Amino acid sequence: MTESAAPQSEHRTVLLRGGEVHSPADPFATAMVVERGHVAWVGSEGAADAFAAGVDEVVDLEGALVTPAFTDAHVHTTATGLALTGLDLSGARTLADALALVREHSAAHPGDTVLLGHGWDASRWPEQRPPSRAELDEASGGRPLYLPRIDVHSAVVTTALLDRVPGVTGLDGHHPEAPLTGAAHHAVRAAAHGAITPAQRAAAQRAALRRAASLGIGTVHECAGPDISDEDDFTSLLALAGAEPGPRVVGYWAERVANAKDAQRIRELGAIGAAGDLFVDGSLGSHTACLHTPYADAAHTGSAHLDAAAVAAHVTACTEAGLQAGFHAIGDAALTAVVDGVRAAADALGLARVRAARHRVEHAEMLTPETIAAFAEFGLTASVQPAFDAAWGGDEGMYAQRLGVDRARTLNPYAALLRAGVPLAFGSDSPVTPLDPWGTVRAAAFHRTSEHRVSARAAFTAHTRGGWRAIGRDDAGVLVPGAPADYAVWRTGELVVQAPDDRVARWSTDPRSGTPGLPDLTPGAELPVCLRTVVFGQTVFARPNE
Repeated sequence: MTESAAPQSEHRTVLLRGGEVHSPADPFATAMVVERGHVAWVGSEGAADAFAAGVDEVVDLEGALVTPAFTDAHVHTTATGLALTGLDLSGARTLADALALVREHSAAHPGDTVLLGHGWDASRWPEQRPPSRAELDEASGGRPLYLPRIDVHSAVVTTALLDRVPGVTGLDGHHPEAPLTGAAHHAVRAAAHGAITPAQRAAAQRAALRRAASLGIGTVHECAGPDISDEDDFTSLLALAGAEPGPRVVGYWAERVANAKDAQRIRELGAIGAAGDLFVDGSLGSHTACLHTPYADAAHTGSAHLDAAAVAAHVTACTEAGLQAGFHAIGDAALTAVVDGVRAAADALGLARVRAARHRVEHAEMLTPETIAAFAEFGLTASVQPAFDAAWGGDEGMYAQRLGVDRARTLNPYAALLRAGVPLAFGSDSPVTPLDPWGTVRAAAFHRTSEHRVSARAAFTAHTRGGWRAIGRDDAGVLVPGAPADYAVWRTGELVVQAPDDRVARWSTDPRSGTPGLPDLTPGAELPVCLRTVVFGQTVFARPNE
Protein backbone atom coordinates (compact mmCIF):
# COMPACT_ATOMS: atom_id res chain seq x y z
CA MET A 1 0.00 0.00 0.00
CA THR A 2 1.21 3.47 -0.89
CA GLU A 3 0.17 6.18 1.51
CA SER A 4 1.47 9.47 2.73
CA ALA A 5 1.82 10.55 6.32
CA ALA A 6 3.61 13.25 8.19
CA PRO A 7 7.38 12.88 8.52
CA GLN A 8 8.24 11.17 11.77
CA SER A 9 10.44 12.68 14.40
CA GLU A 10 11.96 10.52 17.09
CA HIS A 11 9.15 8.58 18.71
CA ARG A 12 8.56 9.08 22.41
CA THR A 13 6.96 6.51 24.68
CA VAL A 14 3.82 8.08 26.11
CA LEU A 15 1.42 6.97 28.85
CA LEU A 16 -2.07 8.43 28.67
CA ARG A 17 -4.08 7.94 31.84
CA GLY A 18 -7.00 9.24 33.81
CA GLY A 19 -9.59 9.14 31.04
CA GLU A 20 -11.70 6.72 29.04
CA VAL A 21 -10.04 4.68 26.29
CA HIS A 22 -12.40 3.23 23.68
CA SER A 23 -10.91 -0.21 23.09
CA PRO A 24 -12.35 -3.67 22.50
CA ALA A 25 -9.25 -5.00 24.31
CA ASP A 26 -10.64 -3.65 27.60
CA PRO A 27 -14.11 -2.05 27.76
CA PHE A 28 -13.15 -0.44 31.09
CA ALA A 29 -9.77 0.92 29.99
CA THR A 30 -8.68 4.28 31.36
CA ALA A 31 -5.05 4.29 30.18
CA MET A 32 -2.94 3.54 27.11
CA VAL A 33 0.78 3.34 26.29
CA VAL A 34 2.06 4.43 22.88
CA GLU A 35 5.51 3.30 21.77
CA ARG A 36 7.25 3.65 18.38
CA GLY A 37 4.09 4.86 16.71
CA HIS A 38 1.94 1.96 17.85
CA VAL A 39 -0.37 1.11 20.70
CA ALA A 40 1.71 -0.91 23.16
CA TRP A 41 -0.79 -1.46 25.97
CA VAL A 42 -4.37 -0.63 26.98
CA GLY A 43 -5.67 -1.17 30.47
CA SER A 44 -6.78 0.06 33.88
CA GLU A 45 -5.60 2.98 35.97
CA GLY A 46 -4.12 0.73 38.61
CA ALA A 47 -2.01 -1.18 36.11
CA ALA A 48 -0.83 2.09 34.57
CA ASP A 49 1.31 2.75 37.65
CA ALA A 50 3.70 0.02 36.52
CA PHE A 51 4.44 1.95 33.31
CA ALA A 52 4.75 5.46 34.70
CA ALA A 53 8.45 5.32 35.55
CA GLY A 54 9.56 3.89 32.21
CA VAL A 55 7.94 6.29 29.74
CA ASP A 56 9.14 9.57 28.26
CA GLU A 57 5.90 11.40 28.94
CA VAL A 58 2.77 10.97 31.05
CA VAL A 59 -0.41 12.67 29.83
CA ASP A 60 -3.21 13.26 32.31
CA LEU A 61 -6.39 12.96 30.28
CA GLU A 62 -8.44 14.64 33.02
CA GLY A 63 -11.44 12.49 32.17
CA ALA A 64 -11.24 12.95 28.39
CA LEU A 65 -12.23 10.22 25.95
CA VAL A 66 -9.64 8.58 23.67
CA THR A 67 -10.89 6.93 20.50
CA PRO A 68 -9.33 5.71 17.27
CA ALA A 69 -8.92 8.61 14.85
CA PHE A 70 -11.61 8.79 12.23
CA THR A 71 -11.02 7.89 8.59
CA ASP A 72 -12.96 9.91 6.04
CA ALA A 73 -13.22 7.49 3.15
CA HIS A 74 -14.16 9.99 0.44
CA VAL A 75 -12.65 13.47 0.24
CA HIS A 76 -11.74 15.97 -2.48
CA THR A 77 -9.01 17.74 -0.58
CA THR A 78 -8.18 20.71 -2.79
CA ALA A 79 -11.84 21.45 -3.48
CA THR A 80 -12.51 21.24 0.25
CA GLY A 81 -9.77 23.74 0.94
CA LEU A 82 -11.01 26.07 -1.79
CA ALA A 83 -14.48 25.97 -0.22
CA LEU A 84 -12.98 26.71 3.20
CA THR A 85 -10.88 29.60 1.93
CA GLY A 86 -13.07 30.87 -0.92
CA LEU A 87 -16.69 31.48 -1.88
CA ASP A 88 -18.98 29.09 0.01
CA LEU A 89 -22.64 29.26 -0.99
CA SER A 90 -23.85 26.37 1.18
CA GLY A 91 -25.34 28.82 3.69
CA ALA A 92 -27.28 30.85 1.11
CA ARG A 93 -30.99 30.63 1.89
CA THR A 94 -32.22 32.29 -1.30
CA LEU A 95 -31.06 32.99 -4.82
CA ALA A 96 -30.66 36.64 -3.86
CA ASP A 97 -28.41 35.63 -0.96
CA ALA A 98 -26.22 33.63 -3.33
CA LEU A 99 -25.89 36.51 -5.79
CA ALA A 100 -25.02 38.89 -2.96
CA LEU A 101 -22.25 36.54 -1.84
CA VAL A 102 -20.90 36.43 -5.39
CA ARG A 103 -20.77 40.23 -5.50
CA GLU A 104 -18.96 40.41 -2.15
CA HIS A 105 -16.44 37.75 -3.14
CA SER A 106 -15.71 39.38 -6.48
CA ALA A 107 -15.12 42.73 -4.83
CA ALA A 108 -12.85 41.18 -2.20
CA HIS A 109 -10.68 39.27 -4.73
CA PRO A 110 -9.85 41.71 -7.54
CA GLY A 111 -6.63 39.90 -8.46
CA ASP A 112 -8.02 36.38 -8.97
CA THR A 113 -7.87 35.24 -12.59
CA VAL A 114 -10.93 33.03 -12.11
CA LEU A 115 -13.42 33.27 -9.25
CA LEU A 116 -14.21 29.90 -7.66
CA GLY A 117 -17.13 28.99 -5.46
CA HIS A 118 -19.03 25.98 -4.25
CA GLY A 119 -22.13 24.73 -2.54
CA TRP A 120 -25.30 26.20 -4.07
CA ASP A 121 -28.42 24.07 -3.81
CA ALA A 122 -31.46 25.53 -5.56
CA SER A 123 -33.71 22.83 -4.08
CA ARG A 124 -33.37 24.68 -0.74
CA TRP A 125 -34.24 28.09 -2.16
CA PRO A 126 -37.77 29.48 -2.48
CA GLU A 127 -37.03 30.35 -6.11
CA GLN A 128 -36.29 26.66 -6.84
CA ARG A 129 -33.90 27.60 -9.65
CA PRO A 130 -30.18 28.24 -10.05
CA PRO A 131 -28.79 31.66 -10.97
CA SER A 132 -28.90 32.47 -14.66
CA ARG A 133 -25.80 33.26 -16.67
CA ALA A 134 -26.94 36.90 -17.01
CA GLU A 135 -27.37 37.19 -13.25
CA LEU A 136 -23.90 35.77 -12.64
CA ASP A 137 -22.36 38.02 -15.29
CA GLU A 138 -23.79 41.01 -13.44
CA ALA A 139 -22.90 39.81 -9.93
CA SER A 140 -19.31 38.94 -10.90
CA GLY A 141 -18.73 42.17 -12.79
CA GLY A 142 -18.22 40.23 -16.01
CA ARG A 143 -15.34 38.14 -14.64
CA PRO A 144 -14.74 34.39 -15.13
CA LEU A 145 -16.68 32.52 -12.42
CA TYR A 146 -17.15 28.78 -11.80
CA LEU A 147 -19.88 27.69 -9.38
CA PRO A 148 -20.50 23.93 -9.11
CA ARG A 149 -23.71 22.71 -7.56
CA ILE A 150 -23.31 21.23 -4.08
CA ASP A 151 -23.02 17.71 -5.57
CA VAL A 152 -20.32 18.90 -8.03
CA HIS A 153 -22.09 17.15 -10.93
CA SER A 154 -23.26 20.35 -12.60
CA ALA A 155 -22.22 23.99 -12.56
CA VAL A 156 -23.29 27.48 -13.47
CA VAL A 157 -20.66 29.74 -15.00
CA THR A 158 -20.25 33.22 -16.44
CA THR A 159 -19.87 34.13 -20.07
CA ALA A 160 -16.26 35.15 -19.43
CA LEU A 161 -15.39 31.62 -18.27
CA LEU A 162 -17.13 30.03 -21.27
CA ASP A 163 -15.04 32.25 -23.52
CA ARG A 164 -11.95 30.51 -22.11
CA VAL A 165 -13.15 27.10 -23.38
CA PRO A 166 -13.23 27.00 -27.20
CA GLY A 167 -15.88 24.66 -28.54
CA VAL A 168 -17.67 24.22 -25.22
CA THR A 169 -21.07 25.00 -26.77
CA GLY A 170 -20.74 21.89 -28.91
CA LEU A 171 -19.97 19.53 -26.03
CA ASP A 172 -22.43 17.12 -24.45
CA GLY A 173 -24.04 18.71 -21.43
CA HIS A 174 -23.91 22.31 -22.61
CA HIS A 175 -27.18 24.09 -21.92
CA PRO A 176 -27.51 27.80 -22.79
CA GLU A 177 -29.90 28.55 -19.93
CA ALA A 178 -29.32 25.69 -17.50
CA PRO A 179 -26.41 24.30 -15.47
CA LEU A 180 -23.68 22.57 -17.44
CA THR A 181 -23.32 18.81 -17.06
CA GLY A 182 -21.25 16.04 -18.59
CA ALA A 183 -18.37 16.88 -20.91
CA ALA A 184 -19.19 20.60 -20.96
CA HIS A 185 -18.99 20.74 -17.18
CA HIS A 186 -15.69 18.85 -17.13
CA ALA A 187 -14.24 21.26 -19.69
CA VAL A 188 -15.13 24.43 -17.80
CA ARG A 189 -13.99 22.87 -14.53
CA ALA A 190 -10.60 22.10 -16.07
CA ALA A 191 -10.33 25.68 -17.29
CA ALA A 192 -11.27 27.10 -13.90
CA HIS A 193 -8.95 24.87 -11.91
CA GLY A 194 -6.18 25.45 -14.42
CA ALA A 195 -6.11 29.07 -13.30
CA ILE A 196 -5.25 28.10 -9.72
CA THR A 197 -1.59 28.79 -8.94
CA PRO A 198 0.53 26.15 -7.18
CA ALA A 199 0.65 28.42 -4.13
CA GLN A 200 -3.16 28.74 -4.05
CA ARG A 201 -3.51 24.99 -4.43
CA ALA A 202 -1.07 24.23 -1.61
CA ALA A 203 -2.82 26.74 0.66
CA ALA A 204 -6.15 25.08 -0.05
CA GLN A 205 -4.76 21.60 0.61
CA ARG A 206 -3.23 22.72 3.91
CA ALA A 207 -6.51 24.35 4.95
CA ALA A 208 -8.44 21.14 4.26
CA LEU A 209 -5.98 18.89 6.08
CA ARG A 210 -5.85 21.25 9.05
CA ARG A 211 -9.63 21.17 9.28
CA ALA A 212 -9.64 17.39 9.09
CA ALA A 213 -7.04 17.09 11.86
CA SER A 214 -8.98 19.52 14.06
CA LEU A 215 -11.99 17.18 13.84
CA GLY A 216 -10.16 14.03 14.91
CA ILE A 217 -9.70 12.73 11.36
CA GLY A 218 -6.40 10.87 11.08
CA THR A 219 -6.76 9.57 7.52
CA VAL A 220 -8.49 10.80 4.38
CA HIS A 221 -9.07 8.92 1.17
CA GLU A 222 -8.45 11.38 -1.64
CA CYS A 223 -10.78 10.51 -4.52
CA ALA A 224 -9.15 12.10 -7.55
CA GLY A 225 -9.17 11.48 -11.27
CA PRO A 226 -9.00 13.09 -14.70
CA ASP A 227 -12.68 14.10 -14.64
CA ILE A 228 -12.37 15.67 -11.18
CA SER A 229 -8.96 17.28 -10.84
CA ASP A 230 -5.64 16.65 -12.55
CA GLU A 231 -2.44 14.70 -11.99
CA ASP A 232 -0.49 17.70 -10.69
CA ASP A 233 -3.14 18.33 -8.06
CA PHE A 234 -3.07 14.68 -7.00
CA THR A 235 0.68 14.23 -6.84
CA SER A 236 1.21 17.60 -5.15
CA LEU A 237 -1.28 16.64 -2.43
CA LEU A 238 0.46 13.35 -1.75
CA ALA A 239 3.82 15.13 -1.63
CA LEU A 240 2.55 17.83 0.73
CA ALA A 241 0.96 15.29 3.06
CA GLY A 242 4.18 13.30 3.10
CA ALA A 243 6.28 16.33 3.98
CA GLU A 244 4.18 18.11 6.60
CA PRO A 245 2.44 17.05 9.82
CA GLY A 246 -1.18 16.19 9.25
CA PRO A 247 -3.60 13.39 8.46
CA ARG A 248 -2.50 10.48 6.32
CA VAL A 249 -3.65 10.82 2.72
CA VAL A 250 -4.47 7.63 0.83
CA GLY A 251 -4.93 8.33 -2.85
CA TYR A 252 -7.30 6.88 -5.43
CA TRP A 253 -7.10 7.77 -9.11
CA ALA A 254 -10.35 7.21 -11.03
CA GLU A 255 -9.20 6.21 -14.49
CA ARG A 256 -10.17 3.12 -16.45
CA VAL A 257 -7.57 0.34 -16.59
CA ALA A 258 -7.32 -1.97 -19.58
CA ASN A 259 -4.04 -3.77 -18.94
CA ALA A 260 -1.02 -4.11 -16.66
CA LYS A 261 0.63 -1.03 -18.18
CA ASP A 262 -2.36 1.11 -17.22
CA ALA A 263 -2.29 -0.33 -13.72
CA GLN A 264 1.39 0.47 -13.37
CA ARG A 265 0.76 4.08 -14.34
CA ILE A 266 -1.88 4.33 -11.60
CA ARG A 267 0.67 3.09 -9.08
CA GLU A 268 3.35 5.46 -10.36
CA LEU A 269 1.01 8.37 -9.61
CA GLY A 270 1.01 7.20 -5.99
CA ALA A 271 -2.53 5.80 -6.00
CA ILE A 272 -3.46 2.58 -4.27
CA GLY A 273 -6.36 1.91 -6.61
CA ALA A 274 -8.13 2.84 -9.83
CA ALA A 275 -11.21 3.67 -7.85
CA GLY A 276 -13.11 6.47 -6.21
CA ASP A 277 -15.08 8.67 -8.58
CA LEU A 278 -14.85 6.54 -11.70
CA PHE A 279 -18.28 7.62 -12.86
CA VAL A 280 -20.90 5.07 -13.79
CA ASP A 281 -23.48 7.85 -13.44
CA GLY A 282 -23.93 11.30 -11.90
CA SER A 283 -26.04 12.59 -9.01
CA LEU A 284 -29.68 12.80 -8.05
CA GLY A 285 -29.57 16.52 -7.37
CA SER A 286 -28.33 17.25 -10.88
CA HIS A 287 -30.75 14.71 -12.46
CA THR A 288 -27.74 12.75 -13.77
CA ALA A 289 -27.90 9.63 -11.58
CA CYS A 290 -28.89 6.73 -13.84
CA LEU A 291 -32.29 5.23 -13.01
CA HIS A 292 -34.34 2.28 -14.20
CA THR A 293 -37.47 4.44 -14.35
CA PRO A 294 -37.70 8.21 -14.92
CA TYR A 295 -37.34 10.88 -12.30
CA ALA A 296 -40.49 12.11 -10.61
CA ASP A 297 -39.66 15.68 -11.63
CA ALA A 298 -38.01 15.10 -15.03
CA ALA A 299 -39.00 13.01 -18.03
CA HIS A 300 -35.77 11.04 -18.35
CA THR A 301 -33.62 8.48 -16.50
CA GLY A 302 -30.35 10.38 -16.09
CA SER A 303 -26.94 9.67 -17.57
CA ALA A 304 -25.00 6.42 -17.99
CA HIS A 305 -21.23 6.76 -18.36
CA LEU A 306 -20.18 3.10 -18.06
CA ASP A 307 -22.15 -0.02 -18.87
CA ALA A 308 -21.74 -3.51 -17.41
CA ALA A 309 -19.20 -4.48 -20.08
CA ALA A 310 -17.00 -1.48 -19.26
CA VAL A 311 -17.28 -2.26 -15.54
CA ALA A 312 -16.31 -5.88 -16.18
CA ALA A 313 -13.29 -4.88 -18.26
CA HIS A 314 -12.03 -2.49 -15.57
CA VAL A 315 -12.56 -4.93 -12.70
CA THR A 316 -10.93 -7.76 -14.64
CA ALA A 317 -7.85 -5.75 -15.57
CA CYS A 318 -7.45 -4.36 -12.05
CA THR A 319 -7.91 -7.75 -10.40
CA GLU A 320 -5.35 -9.36 -12.69
CA ALA A 321 -2.89 -6.55 -11.87
CA GLY A 322 -3.49 -6.83 -8.11
CA LEU A 323 -5.03 -3.35 -8.05
CA GLN A 324 -8.17 -2.23 -6.25
CA ALA A 325 -10.97 -1.12 -8.56
CA GLY A 326 -13.98 0.98 -7.74
CA PHE A 327 -16.76 3.13 -9.10
CA HIS A 328 -19.07 6.03 -8.37
CA ALA A 329 -22.63 4.72 -8.66
CA ILE A 330 -25.77 6.29 -7.19
CA GLY A 331 -28.84 5.38 -9.27
CA ASP A 332 -30.41 1.92 -9.28
CA ALA A 333 -29.56 1.37 -12.96
CA ALA A 334 -25.95 2.39 -12.35
CA LEU A 335 -25.68 -0.01 -9.43
CA THR A 336 -27.17 -2.79 -11.55
CA ALA A 337 -24.47 -2.11 -14.16
CA VAL A 338 -21.81 -2.34 -11.44
CA VAL A 339 -22.93 -5.66 -10.00
CA ASP A 340 -23.53 -7.16 -13.46
CA GLY A 341 -20.04 -6.10 -14.48
CA VAL A 342 -18.42 -7.42 -11.32
CA ARG A 343 -20.33 -10.68 -11.76
CA ALA A 344 -18.92 -11.05 -15.27
CA ALA A 345 -15.41 -10.44 -13.93
CA ALA A 346 -15.95 -13.02 -11.19
CA ASP A 347 -17.18 -15.54 -13.75
CA ALA A 348 -14.00 -15.01 -15.76
CA LEU A 349 -11.46 -14.87 -12.93
CA GLY A 350 -13.09 -16.78 -10.10
CA LEU A 351 -15.09 -15.40 -7.19
CA ALA A 352 -12.25 -15.75 -4.69
CA ARG A 353 -9.88 -13.50 -6.68
CA VAL A 354 -12.49 -10.77 -7.06
CA ARG A 355 -13.45 -10.90 -3.38
CA ALA A 356 -9.81 -10.78 -2.29
CA ALA A 357 -9.26 -7.53 -4.22
CA ARG A 358 -11.79 -5.65 -2.02
CA HIS A 359 -13.16 -3.53 -4.82
CA ARG A 360 -15.32 -0.63 -3.67
CA VAL A 361 -18.33 1.41 -4.71
CA GLU A 362 -18.77 5.06 -3.74
CA HIS A 363 -22.18 6.39 -2.60
CA ALA A 364 -24.26 3.30 -3.53
CA GLU A 365 -27.52 5.03 -2.66
CA MET A 366 -30.33 3.36 -4.65
CA LEU A 367 -29.69 -0.21 -3.66
CA THR A 368 -32.20 -3.04 -3.94
CA PRO A 369 -32.24 -6.38 -2.08
CA GLU A 370 -30.69 -7.94 -5.18
CA THR A 371 -27.82 -5.47 -5.49
CA ILE A 372 -27.18 -5.63 -1.73
CA ALA A 373 -26.89 -9.42 -2.00
CA ALA A 374 -24.46 -8.98 -4.90
CA PHE A 375 -22.31 -6.56 -2.87
CA ALA A 376 -22.07 -9.21 -0.16
CA GLU A 377 -21.33 -12.01 -2.64
CA PHE A 378 -18.51 -10.13 -4.35
CA GLY A 379 -17.01 -8.58 -1.21
CA LEU A 380 -17.65 -5.02 -2.42
CA THR A 381 -17.12 -2.26 0.13
CA ALA A 382 -19.89 0.32 0.25
CA SER A 383 -18.15 3.69 0.72
CA VAL A 384 -21.13 5.79 1.79
CA GLN A 385 -22.00 9.24 3.13
CA PRO A 386 -24.68 9.31 5.85
CA ALA A 387 -24.73 13.12 5.78
CA PHE A 388 -26.41 12.84 2.36
CA ASP A 389 -29.50 11.44 4.06
CA ALA A 390 -29.36 14.11 6.77
CA ALA A 391 -29.18 16.82 4.10
CA TRP A 392 -31.57 15.52 1.45
CA GLY A 393 -33.53 12.60 2.90
CA GLY A 394 -36.99 12.51 4.44
CA ASP A 395 -40.39 12.85 2.84
CA GLU A 396 -39.91 16.58 2.17
CA GLY A 397 -36.28 16.47 1.05
CA MET A 398 -34.58 16.74 -2.32
CA TYR A 399 -34.54 12.96 -2.79
CA ALA A 400 -38.33 12.87 -2.48
CA GLN A 401 -38.59 15.72 -5.00
CA ARG A 402 -36.44 13.84 -7.48
CA LEU A 403 -37.82 10.33 -6.96
CA GLY A 404 -41.11 10.55 -5.13
CA VAL A 405 -41.52 9.61 -1.49
CA ASP A 406 -41.69 5.83 -1.95
CA ARG A 407 -38.47 5.52 -3.94
CA ALA A 408 -36.72 8.08 -1.74
CA ARG A 409 -37.45 5.98 1.34
CA THR A 410 -35.37 3.12 -0.11
CA LEU A 411 -32.18 5.19 -0.30
CA ASN A 412 -29.04 4.55 1.76
CA PRO A 413 -30.17 1.28 3.42
CA TYR A 414 -27.31 0.95 5.91
CA ALA A 415 -29.02 -1.57 8.19
CA ALA A 416 -29.73 -3.92 5.29
CA LEU A 417 -26.12 -3.63 4.12
CA LEU A 418 -24.82 -4.57 7.56
CA ARG A 419 -27.27 -7.46 7.91
CA ALA A 420 -26.03 -8.82 4.57
CA GLY A 421 -22.40 -8.58 5.70
CA VAL A 422 -21.40 -5.79 3.32
CA PRO A 423 -18.35 -3.85 4.60
CA LEU A 424 -19.15 -0.17 5.23
CA ALA A 425 -16.73 2.75 5.11
CA PHE A 426 -18.07 6.19 6.00
CA GLY A 427 -17.02 9.49 4.49
CA SER A 428 -18.21 12.97 3.69
CA ASP A 429 -17.53 13.50 -0.02
CA SER A 430 -16.31 16.88 1.20
CA PRO A 431 -16.94 19.57 0.05
CA VAL A 432 -20.31 18.09 -0.98
CA THR A 433 -21.06 17.71 2.73
CA PRO A 434 -18.67 19.04 5.38
CA LEU A 435 -15.99 17.14 7.22
CA ASP A 436 -17.93 16.18 10.35
CA PRO A 437 -17.21 12.69 11.68
CA TRP A 438 -19.39 12.66 14.79
CA GLY A 439 -22.19 14.26 12.77
CA THR A 440 -21.77 11.47 10.23
CA VAL A 441 -22.07 8.80 12.94
CA ARG A 442 -25.17 10.57 14.25
CA ALA A 443 -26.69 10.74 10.75
CA ALA A 444 -26.36 6.96 10.32
CA ALA A 445 -27.72 6.20 13.80
CA PHE A 446 -30.67 8.55 13.24
CA HIS A 447 -31.30 7.99 9.55
CA ARG A 448 -34.43 9.81 8.37
CA THR A 449 -35.88 6.44 7.37
CA SER A 450 -36.00 4.46 10.59
CA GLU A 451 -35.54 0.98 9.11
CA HIS A 452 -32.17 2.04 7.66
CA ARG A 453 -30.70 3.11 11.02
CA VAL A 454 -27.70 1.34 12.49
CA SER A 455 -26.37 1.43 16.03
CA ALA A 456 -23.98 4.22 16.98
CA ARG A 457 -21.39 1.53 17.65
CA ALA A 458 -21.72 0.12 14.11
CA ALA A 459 -21.62 3.61 12.62
CA PHE A 460 -18.54 4.52 14.65
CA THR A 461 -16.81 1.35 13.48
CA ALA A 462 -17.63 2.17 9.85
CA HIS A 463 -16.06 5.61 10.29
CA THR A 464 -12.89 4.34 11.99
CA ARG A 465 -11.98 0.74 11.27
CA GLY A 466 -14.14 0.62 8.13
CA GLY A 467 -11.96 3.09 6.28
CA TRP A 468 -8.84 1.05 7.03
CA ARG A 469 -10.48 -2.18 5.92
CA ALA A 470 -11.49 -0.46 2.69
CA ILE A 471 -7.79 -0.06 1.82
CA GLY A 472 -6.99 -3.65 2.79
CA ARG A 473 -5.78 -3.05 6.36
CA ASP A 474 -7.45 -5.14 9.06
CA ASP A 475 -4.92 -4.25 11.76
CA ALA A 476 -5.78 -0.57 12.21
CA GLY A 477 -8.56 1.80 13.17
CA VAL A 478 -8.91 0.25 16.61
CA LEU A 479 -6.96 0.84 19.83
CA VAL A 480 -5.45 -2.55 20.59
CA PRO A 481 -1.80 -3.53 21.14
CA GLY A 482 0.09 -3.56 17.87
CA ALA A 483 -2.24 -1.20 16.01
CA PRO A 484 -0.96 2.11 14.62
CA ALA A 485 -1.28 4.86 17.22
CA ASP A 486 -3.80 6.95 15.32
CA TYR A 487 -6.13 8.38 17.93
CA ALA A 488 -8.08 11.45 18.99
CA VAL A 489 -8.77 12.89 22.43
CA TRP A 490 -12.22 14.34 23.08
CA ARG A 491 -14.02 16.49 25.60
CA THR A 492 -17.47 15.02 25.91
CA GLY A 493 -20.29 14.20 28.28
CA GLU A 494 -21.15 10.91 29.92
CA LEU A 495 -20.54 7.84 27.77
CA VAL A 496 -23.47 5.60 26.98
CA VAL A 497 -24.17 2.24 25.33
CA GLN A 498 -27.21 1.92 23.10
CA ALA A 499 -29.59 -0.77 24.30
CA PRO A 500 -29.74 -3.55 21.71
CA ASP A 501 -33.53 -3.89 21.73
CA ASP A 502 -34.05 -0.22 20.84
CA ARG A 503 -30.89 1.05 19.24
CA VAL A 504 -31.75 4.71 19.02
CA ALA A 505 -34.20 5.66 21.74
CA ARG A 506 -32.73 3.83 24.72
CA TRP A 507 -29.30 4.19 26.24
CA SER A 508 -27.45 2.49 29.06
CA THR A 509 -24.64 3.74 31.28
CA ASP A 510 -24.35 0.42 33.07
CA PRO A 511 -20.66 -0.65 32.90
CA ARG A 512 -21.73 -4.27 33.29
CA SER A 513 -22.65 -4.23 29.59
CA GLY A 514 -18.98 -4.85 28.89
CA THR A 515 -19.21 -2.69 25.77
CA PRO A 516 -17.08 0.44 25.37
CA GLY A 517 -19.29 3.48 25.64
CA LEU A 518 -19.67 6.30 23.14
CA PRO A 519 -20.86 9.87 23.50
CA ASP A 520 -24.61 10.48 23.49
CA LEU A 521 -25.36 11.31 19.85
CA THR A 522 -29.08 11.96 20.25
CA PRO A 523 -30.09 14.84 17.94
CA GLY A 524 -29.71 18.05 19.87
CA ALA A 525 -27.02 16.70 22.18
CA GLU A 526 -23.69 18.52 22.01
CA LEU A 527 -21.13 16.69 19.90
CA PRO A 528 -17.65 15.94 21.31
CA VAL A 529 -14.91 18.55 20.93
CA CYS A 530 -11.54 17.38 19.63
CA LEU A 531 -8.65 18.26 21.95
CA ARG A 532 -5.86 16.41 20.17
CA THR A 533 -5.32 14.29 17.07
CA VAL A 534 -2.38 11.91 16.78
CA VAL A 535 -1.21 10.07 13.65
CA PHE A 536 1.32 7.26 14.05
CA GLY A 537 2.23 8.56 17.49
CA GLN A 538 2.80 12.15 16.29
CA THR A 539 0.51 15.01 17.30
CA VAL A 540 -0.98 16.68 14.21
CA PHE A 541 -3.52 18.85 16.04
CA ALA A 542 -3.72 20.25 19.56
CA ARG A 543 -6.55 22.57 20.56
CA PRO A 544 -5.14 25.85 21.85
CA ASN A 545 -5.26 26.44 25.60
CA GLU A 546 -6.25 22.84 26.34
